[in-house]
Amino acid sequence: MKQGIHPDYKEVVFQDEDAGFAFLTKSTIKTSETITWEDGKEYPLVKLDISSASHPFFTGKQKLVDSTGRVERFKQRYGSTSTRQAPKQETSSQEEE
Repeated sequence: MKQGIHPDYKEVVFQDEDAGFAFLTKSTIKTSETITWEDGKEYPLVKLDISSASHPFFTGKQKLVDSTGRVERFKQRYGSTSTRQAPKQETSSQEEE
């Protein structure tokens, strides 16, 4: 293995600020913040906006998304494709005779 080309793989604490949830794992991420973990050692800290403790898929607390009116707003904004008329077929004068 070549020396000096691999990232520094170390233990890092990831903390979900909203849920008050943190976990210790290994990562190559670089950060300037540190935190003292439960074992008394100091580790680099990465703050997260969302994690398994706060994500609706994992918690089962999904927000109800109001999807009514989306189609109508789309049609207002871009027009409805169903209002287009099919091209008229031309009839030749020979068929009428």
